[in-house]
Amino acid sequence: MRSERTPVSTPRRGRALRARPGRPPWILVLPALVGAAFLVLPLAGLLVRAPWSTMADRVTEPEVLAALWLSLSTATAATVLSLLLGVPLAWLLARTDFPGRRLVRALVTVPLVIPPVVGGVALLLVLGRNGILGRYLDAWFGITIPFTPAAVVLAQMFVAMPFLVISVEGALRGADRRYEEAAATLGASRVTVFTRVTLPLVLPGIGAGAVLCWARALGEFGATITFAGNFPGTTQTMPLAVYVAMQHDPEAAIVLSLVLLLVCLAVLATLRERWTNA
Repeated sequence: MRSERTPVSTPRRGRALRARPGRPPWILVLPALVGAAFLVLPLAGLLVRAPWSTMADRVTEPEVLAALWLSLSTATAATVLSLLLGVPLAWLLARTDFPGRRLVRALVTVPLVIPPVVGGVALLLVLGRNGILGRYLDAWFGITIPFTPAAVVLAQMFVAMPFLVISVEGALRGADRRYEEAAATLGASRVTVFTRVTLPLVLPGIGAGAVLCWARALGEFGATITFAGNFPGTTQTMPLAVYVAMQHDPEAAIVLSLVLLLVCLAVLATLRERWTNA
């Protein structure tokens, strides 16, 4: 007895199978526009209120250039160190199963939610001259970290590295492990698999995480002023310079804020296009 089969209609060749995007519902469009305006209008306010006639003179002041250079150099150093430490940490969280992994992941994300000032206090308690580790660094090697440019880098790392770790961990979890297994089957060592297969697979995630890390480090304020202080030419970054200028010269604060905004937009747009293809 022949079984009857239900005929299945097949789409015509060349017909698009994806559904066309419909008109967005107004219940979503209205709050989306309000949210976009809430984020964009304050930035537009900087452009409207900026003293354009004296912009060139203010930007080229030695104090401004020193703060800008310190911010760019320390944020870059913090990002490089975060890559060296954060990528292995992300791999450990994504690819291994060890006791207390959930606790470690929670601790890694703590700097995202605590106030940055608390992070600065915590760094002082550990690396200060009388801190848990700082006392030995001072007694044995004569190294004092707080209120130095190194303290700026460490404060930026503390608040920014979690962005990198989360981004890279997500990329590692989403990567197709069959390529790594094939390389291992062909005799590649673990180091070769990691450097020649794993890293290229997750390179967009590493790039996106590095962009977020750098941007967060560039804008760090609370942990920096607590752990590194606010000494012009030594530890005064652009966010700290904006805070100081706001006390006595609001126009200078607007100029500094605008410079910081333009630098962030330029770097983020360039790196986002390069690494995330967005």
